[in-house]
Parts: sequence; C-alpha cells; structure tokens
Amino acid sequence: MDETVAEYIRRTVLKIPRDEIKTMLQKWDFLSEMQLQTINFRQIKENISQDVVQLCEENSADIKQAAVLDIIYNHVYPNKRVWSVYQMKKTGEETEFFDLTDFKKKFKRRLRSALKNVTINFREYEDNAIWIRIAWGTPYTKPNQYKPSYVVYHSQTPYVFISASVLKSNLPLLCQALVLASNYHDIREMELRSHSLNSLKDIVFKRYSQNFQTHYPRPLQERNVAPESDLRIIQENRSEKERIERVNREVFGDGPQPKLEFAQYKLETMFKSDPQMDVLDKKEPFRCLVKFSSPHLLESLKSLAPAGMADAPISPLLTCIPQKARNYFKIRERKHFFPGSFVSP
Repeated sequence: MDETVAEYIRRTVLKIPRDEIKTMLQKWDFLSEMQLQTINFRQIKENISQDVVQLCEENSADIKQAAVLDIIYNHVYPNKRVWSVYQMKKTGEETEFFDLTDFKKKFKRRLRSALKNVTINFREYEDNAIWIRIAWGTPYTKPNQYKPSYVVYHSQTPYVFISASVLKSNLPLLCQALVLASNYHDIREMELRSHSLNSLKDIVFKRYSQNFQTHYPRPLQERNVAPESDLRIIQENRSEKERIERVNREVFGDGPQPKLEFAQYKLETMFKSDPQMDVLDKKEPFRCLVKFSSPHLLESLKSLAPAGMADAPISPLLTCIPQKARNYFKIRERKHFFPGSFVSP
C-alpha cells in the first residue's frame, strides 16, 4: 500500500468520533468483520488509526478505497463543509430516463479529457442521491486528496449541491461535466449556501412548511414614549400577543425552519434626501453590505417578534429567503418592490 494512501486513511479515521469509528468502518465494508474484531476501539484514536492502517495494508488498499471512506465520512457529517446550490436547465420540457452508468461514463470522460491528473469516485444512496468526490491535480502534479470537491446530485431533478475545493479554478470544468453527463444545457448558481446540506434540500425541494407572506410592514411612524408601567401593560396585552403569534404563523408556518447560518444583502440604492439640502452633487448609488449571521438564522428571525425585539410581521426581505431559495441578495432601485419596505432617512 502506498504511503500517501496509508496516511490519508489514518487522517480520515482520526476525524471520526471514537464511538462511531467501528460503525463507519462497517459501512465502508473494506475490512472484514473478523478483522474489525481484532481492533480495540476503546484505546486512543491514534492507536485505532494505526491498527486500521495495518489491516488496510494487509488488504492492499488503494486511493479508491480511501476515497470511498472519505465519502462515507462526509455523508455522515455533511455540515463540516459549505454547500452551494446550482440549478441546471434544459432547452425544452422533455424528460429522459436517467442511466447512472452512462452518467458516470460521461462525467469521467469530460473531466479526464481536460485534466489527466484527477481522481473521481461515486457512491449512491437510497434517496437517489449520487455523491461524487473529485480530487484535482495539475498537468505536473498528482491529485490533492486533502482538498477535494464534493457534488451531490439527485437524479431526475435539476438541482446540484456542490462543496467546491479551494482550487476554484476547476469549478467551470466541474459544471461542464455535470451538464454534459446529466443531459442538460446550462447551469447557474442560485446564490443559496449553507453548511446544512439537508436544509438546502428542504428549500429547493419545498419540504418545509412556510406560508406565503400576506402582511407587509408599514413605514415607521413617530409615537410618544409611554411611561415604563404602560410599556409593561402593552407587552402583556393578550390580544397583541395573539396577533403577533397569528402573523408569525402566517409568515413562517408551524414547522421548523431550514437551517441557514447567514443572509447577505448588497445594497445599491439611491440616497434619499430633501432636494433643497443638496447633500450630493452627483446622483450615485449608495453602496452598503449587510450580513445577518446566526447558528440558525431563520429560527432566530422567527423568534424576534414574539420576544418583543421587532414588530410583526418581519420585513419580507428577511422572511422571503426560503421562498426565493437564496440567501445572497442585491437590492437596487426598483418600483413596486415590497411597499413600505424601504424607509427614507
């Protein structure tokens, strides 16, 4: 067994929580049950990894088997990576029978016609998901197994989930291979990213229970500040709480929200001021980047109004994320766009 393969297997085993190493090795199905029984899984992980490498040496493991173990690890822990959603398009509405063997053949042929030093591995799962691992090299260097790209493609759907390598120069070639192998004609990025692969699937496959928003926020109006005792009474007002809960339910639905960690808004809007003040000599867009971050952004937004930290309903610019299937936005000057969403300074 090659030393680089042995080291890669050792490092992969070290990434797995100790209590799950045996289960993951059983899923790998490269070592026999009798071989696994010789390993003491209660010892420290470094010793476990050395034992696994020794058994792999006996079985003459190569990079193909090592890559499969890495796919299994990433399938169990997909949240360790950042995933971007891509959508493919056909020229017509025709549907074709999906042939997995043909898909693999076309995909590998397209990549290897452009780059010989590349390793490609596939693994199919029960939900019609095809996991593809690509380790990239150069015309003069072997593939870097520690910086692979991952692709999850659900056959008979136009959606592809890609966790790209840091070598982003290979991304166009990867997209070309996907389009060719799946018999589509174009592919585009959807501006939707997250660590949670399952939540991205919930959004694009419409597997969440969010309703369409029917309420729109009104422009802020000046109001007198009430005494502290009155604020407490308002906060505890039962009818107001019921209204907030009802509006929140209409906007977010009853079920759990997809897990996204951030939403980014790039503003290119005109600065609004009194013409007589003549603040700006030139009418140029006001550029600003706003980013909302949270371990579970949509659930955090859902909790703002009930907690009294925001008026209900929340701005459609925030609640439309699952409906629009994107968490990267560019906001420009447009007429008839969410009435009351923008408040002039």
